Amino acid sequence: MSHQNLFFFFFFFLFLFSPTISPCPDSGPVEPTTPLVSFLLRLQSTALQTLGPANFDPKLYVDLRLKSNLSSTEAAFDKLPRSPNGSVPVRDLYRFVNRYLGGAGTDLVPADPEDFVPEPEGFLPKVENEEVRAWALEVHSLWKNLSRRVSDEVRGRPDLHTLLPLPGRFVVPGSRFREVYYWDSYWIVRGLLVSKMYQTAKSITLNLLSLVKKYGYVLSAARAYYANKSQPPLLSSMILEVYKKTGDLTLVKKALPLLVKEHRYWNSGIHRVTIQDATGHNHVVSRYYGMWNKPRPESATIDEESASKLPVGSIKEKFYRQLATTAESGWDFSTRWMRNHTDFTTLATTSVIPVDLNAYILKMELDIAFFARLTGDDSVAERFSAVSQARFAAINSIFWNAKMSQWLDYWLINNNTCKETHVWEVHNQNGNIFASNFIPLWIELFNSDGAKAKKVMKSLQNSRLLHDAGVATSLSNSGQQWDFPNGWAPLQHMIVEGLLKSGLREARTLAEDIAVRWIRTNYAAYKKTGAMHEKYNVEACGKIGGGGEYVPQTGFGWTNGVVLAFLEEFGWPRDLKLDC
Repeated sequence: MSHQNLFFFFFFFLFLFSPTISPCPDSGPVEPTTPLVSFLLRLQSTALQTLGPANFDPKLYVDLRLKSNLSSTEAAFDKLPRSPNGSVPVRDLYRFVNRYLGGAGTDLVPADPEDFVPEPEGFLPKVENEEVRAWALEVHSLWKNLSRRVSDEVRGRPDLHTLLPLPGRFVVPGSRFREVYYWDSYWIVRGLLVSKMYQTAKSITLNLLSLVKKYGYVLSAARAYYANKSQPPLLSSMILEVYKKTGDLTLVKKALPLLVKEHRYWNSGIHRVTIQDATGHNHVVSRYYGMWNKPRPESATIDEESASKLPVGSIKEKFYRQLATTAESGWDFSTRWMRNHTDFTTLATTSVIPVDLNAYILKMELDIAFFARLTGDDSVAERFSAVSQARFAAINSIFWNAKMSQWLDYWLINNNTCKETHVWEVHNQNGNIFASNFIPLWIELFNSDGAKAKKVMKSLQNSRLLHDAGVATSLSNSGQQWDFPNGWAPLQHMIVEGLLKSGLREARTLAEDIAVRWIRTNYAAYKKTGAMHEKYNVEACGKIGGGGEYVPQTGFGWTNGVVLAFLEEFGWPRDLKLDC
């Protein structure tokens, strides 16, 4: 064979097996939707025109199920009388929906968890206060209310449902969040383990692993219209927590190849970015990147309104890409992702390299290496040990800001994300303070340096994020729900656990103080409303959070899990008051 042919085959081999080069921020892939989702979006738009925007939740319409085949349903829909603006008479719309569609959530079946008991043996042994124990048992009992399984009809006729078939029971967040969600499930699992509901916790992980097997990643939630994005990758952390409680090596063996597969999703193609640091060393880091450039089906009418002043065409598509990408981050929405904090259309999340995402992926890499050692897979263990060390170095090099003693998001400036390698510059770090700046402390590797951990703790104390009822998400009161004054259970938990992992006595004191404030605000709101809430206003004890694109929700999976985890860690002395 000639040298020319050898070169040809060499480069063809590289092309075939090398990871996809990251595209420019708005020319990436679009995950196709289903014909059913496309029809339900038409129905959603018509319903808005007919019923008006007051109390209108677009997600309701894409969660409906068909009673018969799509073609006959669409034919009947097309025959409805319409006014010039696209509305139909209210009576005709209701008659059509009742005849051809089943209610949102009716393809989910309440499922009494087999491992639930009203008061588990050994439940919260450090809780001495009877009032706190009684409330904790009420929170524990909420797992029954939130437990679901997919109905058999979804497996029989998946074409009639946007809900995806899953193999086992799971726990939903609550209210409009009717299906299993990805990163919510981590704190749900943590709470279930406190409740000794090990089988239910394992079942959740198996459901999420089934999504990795089918799609290559965990969808943000188990609906067809969520296939265009994931969420913060915490599946390996869930499996580790279940393993620590149960010693279930069979679960670990089943999970390992699928976790490697999920890791590939976050570290190639659209999610992969290379940054050259100040010493000339290249680091591979990851970003969020939604595979969508249209209005999100679950929020389509809201997205269309948000984009209404933008010109038709590629500008709108770029904005829709940013909306989907921000939803993948879980922080939808926040000034953290906006170039101009007063202009929502300046979302630029594909241009942000988030410190917390890279911390989660580092955790995934450490977990995979640990699981591989457990199962005797030395080659995978060695590979992921090396990969984790490389990411640890990248996080310290790209995100660490010694002046602030925080890890800061890094921005790819001027939307120029098409380059194969970006040269690091300090002014590209986002100097604004967000709770996410402290998330690396949650990873034990970052606590090996006690002096550095102490600096981070002091930085948190001086950050102005700490308030009467917990840790604020940011310092910017933008009206977005992932900004001030809202506090969210996951952020409280990771920051508190990070402080604990430092091993510093003063850090434990601070962690316990944050946990006590958070527990009190949860309790005060529960006594006032009879519900656990998805978010709280940290300015005042017992105040519920607000803002965002939907009415604040109750239930609530991750809030319940964090309260139980805090009570397990810190307990509650008999003489410590629970009221604000």
